[in-house]
Amino acid sequence: MKRTTCRSILTLAWLALVALACNLGTPDAPPTLVPRPTETLQPTIGYNTLSPEELPQPIVTAPPADANLANILNRVESDRLFLHVDALQRMYTRHVNSADAPDRGVAAAYRYIRAQFEEIQKSSGGAFSIFDHPFTLNWAGVTTVQYNIVGIIQGKEVGGGIVLVGAHYDSISMDPNDPNYNAPGANDNASGVAALIELARILATRPHRATIMLVAFGAEEVGRKGSIELVKYLQERQIPVNYMINLDIIGSQDGPNGELADRQIRAYSSGPNESPSRQLARMLELINFQYMPSMQVLVADEVDRAGRYGDHMSFSEMGIPAVRLIEAQEEPQRHHTPMDTIEDIEATYLMRSTQTTLAAITVLADGPAPPRNLSLRDTGTGKRTLIWEPSPGAASYIIALRRPTALTYDQQFPWTGTSVEWEGFVSSQFAGLIVVAVDANGLMGPPSPEYVIP
Repeated sequence: MKRTTCRSILTLAWLALVALACNLGTPDAPPTLVPRPTETLQPTIGYNTLSPEELPQPIVTAPPADANLANILNRVESDRLFLHVDALQRMYTRHVNSADAPDRGVAAAYRYIRAQFEEIQKSSGGAFSIFDHPFTLNWAGVTTVQYNIVGIIQGKEVGGGIVLVGAHYDSISMDPNDPNYNAPGANDNASGVAALIELARILATRPHRATIMLVAFGAEEVGRKGSIELVKYLQERQIPVNYMINLDIIGSQDGPNGELADRQIRAYSSGPNESPSRQLARMLELINFQYMPSMQVLVADEVDRAGRYGDHMSFSEMGIPAVRLIEAQEEPQRHHTPMDTIEDIEATYLMRSTQTTLAAITVLADGPAPPRNLSLRDTGTGKRTLIWEPSPGAASYIIALRRPTALTYDQQFPWTGTSVEWEGFVSSQFAGLIVVAVDANGLMGPPSPEYVIP
């Protein structure tokens, strides 16, 4: 198949001290479920590489994949994911105007997620903090207060930035004004919330270079009001977000006509092809190629499916690199109907989707800082020299190149040192490149901004 290949932020942590104080009850534990596994063989993917003679010399050996990351990915538990999906879908509806009841409605969903975050906080030794972000919503003539639930893991590096991962927890029926209609929303979007909770559980157990924010968004289904309000809140306080990943409908491998895509997930991002969001989508694809070969990221040339939207758009509209992850096949006849139940969730697929996100977060939040000040210099010999500033903690680098109009990187090669002389930087076959630092354990870091080759 074609494939070539602050601390000031912790103003937020302080906000946890002034968050709303709530006495939260946890719904009855859901029954033990037997996940539905999948056994479809993995698709073949690989780089259409240039020959060794065509690459810069001398050729160096690629660093081994990070064994620590493999162990981290193996901590994702499909049983936990299924329990969260089941608990949320049994609330009948999570419509923004649904009545408050002990075990149903959007308020019950809020209490469940908040309680899960509080359990993670207790076991994190203070590493995980939580606050509520309330906002006023007027929908269908009803005014309510809705909540974003924000979890924070403070980064250890000053100026390390923020990686934000989000998933919306409200649901809706085909009649968006009806708060009483059955809208279980198992895939849309209990699947994304389940992954968010599992990610918080795993990530809160160790320190990270960058700060990680995990957000359960309210009111996405009624114009992504929750994410719009959170972006406004962050920008008013000058809290910068480096990257945003939106998890929305990530639990099923099935298409409407029996199609099966159990090893693929789509990444939607705003254009144009050189935009920061599209660059992030490409990087997620590269990360998955390196560390999650069991799941291929398909980079789409759209911000979302036609006529649809997601919380990532609230961030990219404000210039923040943002990507939506969504299953490769959809069954739209189930969305916003009583048919969107746990029977449509495949345990292994949801686990892989969660692992895909975990790999991306680990690279973006834990890997070496991105190389800076890239430039190409003519040598006068028909070649150009690519140079950059060294990244602290880097043992080697990866140079990845993209052909004109390509959505993903077509070529990559490992390198030591901080300069590369090559005639390939002169030819017109490549339009852009990135440099990625790799630490001594084989963990990549976030990429440099994409450099446009003149």
